Amino acid sequence: MKDPVFKGACTAIITPFAGDGVDFARLGKLLDLQAAGGTKAIVAAGTTGENATLSEREYDRLLAFTARHIAGGMKLIAGIGGNNTAECLEKAAMAESAGADALLMTTPYYNKTTQAGLIEHFRYVADRSPLPLILYNIPSRTGIGIQAETYAILAQHPNINGVKEASGDFSLIARVMAECAGTLHVWSGNDDQTVPMMALGAQGVVSVAANLIPEKLSRLCALCFSGDFAEAAARYREIAGLCRLLFVETNPIPIKTAMALCGLDSGQMRLPLVPMGEANESALKAELTHLSLI
Repeated sequence: MKDPVFKGACTAIITPFAGDGVDFARLGKLLDLQAAGGTKAIVAAGTTGENATLSEREYDRLLAFTARHIAGGMKLIAGIGGNNTAECLEKAAMAESAGADALLMTTPYYNKTTQAGLIEHFRYVADRSPLPLILYNIPSRTGIGIQAETYAILAQHPNINGVKEASGDFSLIARVMAECAGTLHVWSGNDDQTVPMMALGAQGVVSVAANLIPEKLSRLCALCFSGDFAEAAARYREIAGLCRLLFVETNPIPIKTAMALCGLDSGQMRLPLVPMGEANESALKAELTHLSLI
């Protein structure tokens, strides 16, 4: 049996950029907001954090700053995803040195691979890093998904703790939870699927929306853990429109826009990401007004 890295709401934190670097003063304020909102863990340098645009030095400094700032109050999970397995291991070593508690590693994009290749890709890092590894299944971005049989094999590795599941395939998710109970923990990788996935047995959510409304996601998870799924569903319906709009354009464009509209300085986006389209921003602003967030 493996203990989950965290239980509840984890925020995939944005990276606030200013000029040519990371704005650490802004980042510190955002991390304080997460702590006050009851967030249990932070994913730094993940997709929402625009990790593909971070230099090696920025990546190292970002993780080190985040680890120091949260000082054990929340778990720090470092994004190490990529399509070069050796570079993923290098990031894992940097994360360990920075003080991270765990790693988040996506399926390799673009060059893709077979299911046998996925097993070796993840095992390569899990065999060589002491940090617990959380897999990340998001085929809509990477072009390759993890199959149930592959999960069953990876679950046997003592250092592979669980998976952030963003495939939206509930048949797959239910099967994995049934066949890998106790050996592979599951977290929702989509805000809009948090309640049904926790009803199946997920340990919580790795959330984008929590950048803006951490206390609502923390409360949502608490209701699910208490078994009050009727109230959890009602609470989710209140933010369903916002969660939908946060993915109407490529993440993290909408969440950074929403945060700026609400007075949370999220900094710039880096190319190839660009500002949100005018029509979508208007719809997002209307929803934020409806929720009394602005």
